[in-house]
Amino acid sequence: MSDGETRTAPAIPGLYRRAAVDAVLKLDPRTLIANPVMFTVEAGSALTTLLYLQALTGAGEAPAGFIGAISAWLWFTVLFANFAEALAEGRGKAQADSLRKMRQDTSAKKLDPDYTLIRGREPKEKYIAVVSSSALRKNDLIYVKAGDTIPVDGEVIDGVASVNESAITGESAPVIRESGGDRSAVTGGTGILSDWLIIRVSANPGEGFLDHMISLIEGAKRQKTPNEIALNILLLGLTVIFIAVAAALYAFSAYSVQAAGAGTTVTITVLVALFVCLAPTTIGGLLSAIGIAGMDRLIQRNVITTSGRAIEAAGDVDVLLLDKTGTITLGNRQAVEFIPVDGTTIQDLAETAQLASLADETPEGRSIVVLAKEKYELRGRTVGASETSIEMQFIPFSSQTRMSGVDQGQLHIRKGAADALFRYIETNGNSVSDELRQAVDDISRAGGTPLVVAQNGKALGVFHLKDIVKGGIRERFVQLRRMGIKTVMITGDNRLTAATIAAEAGVDDFLAEATPESKLRLIREYQAGGRMVAMTGDGTNDAPALAQADVAVAMNTGTQPAREAANMIDLDSNPTKLIEIVEIGKQLLMTRGALTTFSIANDIAKYFAIIPIAFASTYPALAALNVLGLHNGILAAVIFNALIIVALIPLALRGVQYRAMSAEEALRNNILLYGIGGLITPFIGIKIIDILLVLLGVG
Repeated sequence: MSDGETRTAPAIPGLYRRAAVDAVLKLDPRTLIANPVMFTVEAGSALTTLLYLQALTGAGEAPAGFIGAISAWLWFTVLFANFAEALAEGRGKAQADSLRKMRQDTSAKKLDPDYTLIRGREPKEKYIAVVSSSALRKNDLIYVKAGDTIPVDGEVIDGVASVNESAITGESAPVIRESGGDRSAVTGGTGILSDWLIIRVSANPGEGFLDHMISLIEGAKRQKTPNEIALNILLLGLTVIFIAVAAALYAFSAYSVQAAGAGTTVTITVLVALFVCLAPTTIGGLLSAIGIAGMDRLIQRNVITTSGRAIEAAGDVDVLLLDKTGTITLGNRQAVEFIPVDGTTIQDLAETAQLASLADETPEGRSIVVLAKEKYELRGRTVGASETSIEMQFIPFSSQTRMSGVDQGQLHIRKGAADALFRYIETNGNSVSDELRQAVDDISRAGGTPLVVAQNGKALGVFHLKDIVKGGIRERFVQLRRMGIKTVMITGDNRLTAATIAAEAGVDDFLAEATPESKLRLIREYQAGGRMVAMTGDGTNDAPALAQADVAVAMNTGTQPAREAANMIDLDSNPTKLIEIVEIGKQLLMTRGALTTFSIANDIAKYFAIIPIAFASTYPALAALNVLGLHNGILAAVIFNALIIVALIPLALRGVQYRAMSAEEALRNNILLYGIGGLITPFIGIKIIDILLVLLGVG
């Protein structure tokens, strides 16, 4: 699965059928009590059902048809709220089911506990025992080779191999896993394509990454976040208040009728309908679905989070720590300029540079060849036209010499780090010119990396290698700044190079020559100032900072300590996804705020629409306030109350469209769109439903 793509959604018809069944099952009071608002609506539905059965015997407080209609639509209100939650959960359950198919008991080649590890040597069969993967325990050593399925999660401690992780990430291209670096973590269920690995098991049965993914993406097991709990308490408080109000209104109605000797006491059916319409049923029915859908949006982008708390924290983040390599820059230095020195022509330098780089498979070497082709129109035949038939001997790069090159007869070409080439030139009896030193210094001051090329011990010129800032990244940082988020680039480069790249990328600040201690110290400083910090990492040296950050995203390719320290894991190992995670977190908070605003505004509007109708029998003067001229106002309001939940399900699952804006702008938009919209919509909706009821002959 390439960056930006999402997992395929489950088939829609099957998803709806499953959600419809789950919505009915969720009517179980033992399940529904977790949602106090909808639990009280279910209690009201059950009460009006009993009143309907009583009315059928002729002893009802109101016509049986009216009570039955109210009762039916109250049940629909509960079912629609359950359906919203079940639909959100269903998408996660479908993905969990596909992961369960991957999780199987496979055979594993377990190494003898007394086996002595010798780096680079495959273990002999006498040290290997074939066991079931369910028999493996944490810290056991296993051996896998080409064609094997990695039985459990672990960390590579020896070997290098190509691994197919498409079952986990959706990406068809194989990846390299090796010991001793930041690409040492492997996941159970993935396959070895080549070579061999020795792996230390990192999880006991039932505690592996797949098991963790399954439990997390099943919405039913999602723990409520602190903000959700607080909002639930608020909704519960409002519900209790409206129950008390409904009970008090019944007492006032009965007293008024008795005192005036005229009028009719308001019925229990009407009071139940009034309570349901005034209680925060809209947000109460959609709250859980909003949270589950937020987690599901992360899953679709191949990000697994340990809790909903991490997603909410992402929405509150105001400092982003971003690694330079692979996040802000492309991750590979590229040649951008050839600078000839000491009388060499640019064409000769380009020709020599390309010849020296033909066998160089590093990204830098390939970029030199590309630059020579694109800027100077050099092709392989151009370079070889004047050469003899003497065989070329390519000299690979060595960390000792810090040079590479090519020999052909009496022709000796070398390219490499400036200080290494200076020594090479001087060793061959030549001097390093001031022009060459000046070119090297200019590139270094510009934040680039100079590579010197020499032929037969004489300098020809310098290649300018540059970290290329990703296209569009500067615009993303502008958006983040508008959201009030400070961006900090972290790099191991010196301050001069770091400052140059930071200025080009448009970040707000940078941390140069970063160490684990300095990263941890920086995060603590921001947190001490009341800031919420997010960062990405993949190495063991990132683990302390990841554990300290409020939102910590570990790469799936990273080490086990990094993954254990983080509260999110990116299966695609794309460091730039941290920006998307922050946007999803903010979208979750915006969606919850928007629908809460809409729900409360709805309740206020419904209050003015139905109170005059509900108590007109007790206080006839209130009929003058029925400005909408409603004939079946109570029933129309109950129907509207149920249907508005259905209408808002797509918004709850999809989320409010995210746009980078300040908190003040977001609040203003919420009030104007969802606040005013929530006040107007009920009057229009209830009137339309009332007209339809009249046309159908109801009432």
